This record gives sequence, structure tokens and C-alpha cells, in this order.
Amino acid sequence: MGWLFLALAIVLEVSGTVSMKLSDSFSRLMPSIFMFIFYGASFTCLNYALGYMKVSTVYAIWSGIGIVLISLIGGFLFQEKLSLSSVLWIGMIVMGVIGLNISSKGG
Repeated sequence: MGWLFLALAIVLEVSGTVSMKLSDSFSRLMPSIFMFIFYGASFTCLNYALGYMKVSTVYAIWSGIGIVLISLIGGFLFQEKLSLSSVLWIGMIVMGVIGLNISSKGG
């Protein structure tokens, strides 16, 4: 159940970040409202995930996967370019999340 809450928290956090970009510094009403809704729901799901999992694991995976997803969305949706070194560092984040997941199962 913790993984489900964590996955929802990640999707909602990324949605909040996209809404933040679309809000154009709070100049657009609906994306601004959605930003607060998505972030509030994300933190709620994150709180429930913490009832099942370690805080270090939850936060690292939440932030790491969120960085990867928002980087991909930024490239596809907002035409933001990433340098090769940025892509390589994002790959390191993915490796870290995988390693953390593997190591958290051991203890």
C-alpha cells in the first residue's frame, strides 16, 4: 500500500510542478489553483506512504523520480533542452533510486 501512495504522490507532485509552470507566475488562475490542489494531494499521499515505509526511502524516491519525470516533461511539453551532462546526471539519479529500492528490501 505504501508504494501505491508513493506513486500517487509522485504523479501529483509532477502535476503540481507542471501546473506551476503553466500558471505563468500566478498570472493564470486555473493552473494556479490546480498547482495548490496537486501539491496538497501529493503531500497527503506522501504522508500516508510514510506510514508504510522509511522516510529516507520515500523522500529519495519521491524527489528522484519527480526530477526525472519533470525533466522529461520539460523537454517534451515545454521544449526545454537538456545538455548531455544533464542527461547523464539524471541517469545517475535513476541508478540511485534503483539502488535505494534494492537496498531497502534487504533491511
